[in-house]
Amino acid sequence: MTSPSSTLMPAAFLGHGSPMNALESNRYTEAWKAFGASVPRPRAILVVSAHWYINATAVTAMPRPRTIHDFYGFPPELFAVDYPAPGLPELAQEVSDVVEPTWVGADTDSWGIDHGTWSVLVHAFPDASVPVVQLSINADKGFDYHLELGAKLAPLRERGVLILGSGNVVHNLGGMDWALTDDGYDWAQRFDTSAQELMLESPTEMARLDGHRDFRLAVPTPDHFLPSLYLAGLAGASAADETAVLIDGYAYGSLSMTAYTLGMPVLDLPGGSGGPQQTPDAPPEASNI
Repeated sequence: MTSPSSTLMPAAFLGHGSPMNALESNRYTEAWKAFGASVPRPRAILVVSAHWYINATAVTAMPRPRTIHDFYGFPPELFAVDYPAPGLPELAQEVSDVVEPTWVGADTDSWGIDHGTWSVLVHAFPDASVPVVQLSINADKGFDYHLELGAKLAPLRERGVLILGSGNVVHNLGGMDWALTDDGYDWAQRFDTSAQELMLESPTEMARLDGHRDFRLAVPTPDHFLPSLYLAGLAGASAADETAVLIDGYAYGSLSMTAYTLGMPVLDLPGGSGGPQQTPDAPPEASNI
């Protein structure tokens, strides 16, 4: 068992948007960069990415995870991105221990680092020297399971582990309008505002957002919303720490780019227009952005 760290690591949820953000410089990527520069150097980064959504709870446990390009319809430059961070196989056992009796499998060869993870880490930790481990999202479980699992991960913050959720609170690919590069529909803004109020004031109530009037439009599938519940669970388990908005905004009408931090001061971010990434010809909905 790893001995506790003298530094309590912060945690975060990052709205990652399109994988094209990996190649772009905009106010969201600048916020991720500022976040990475502001946190203590982690022993490891544990990421709950919307794009590892399977019928099990598992942790990557390979020493050299591969960079996964889990999309199509984007430029060759995006497929050329490599994020060669090492893994940390022993962290799989630590995760399993702290969340008992929840069962967590160790994935030694099937997954790696998907774009929900590397598209933000290329900005936050560009040298790829910090070990990266992913925790899958169990598609068979309800919102309360994920909120509670997030809370159970809290002891890892005392062991130098930076816990990140990566998704989008509002994520409706079918509703995207490429002309609305930096704007959100009324329903997207209503849902995102309600989520923000809960994350900042009553994070353990985030799992109740399935009763919101705009839930079905904002969260047509739960994969991108669920990573936010891990930060909410951590916030609920860490009463002394406050959540804060790192950056907020919208993309293409139906995506929320809101990001949150836990346990760190509000950052003074540089200004600039909010446009998300430049885009290729519109990728099909199934391109899994």
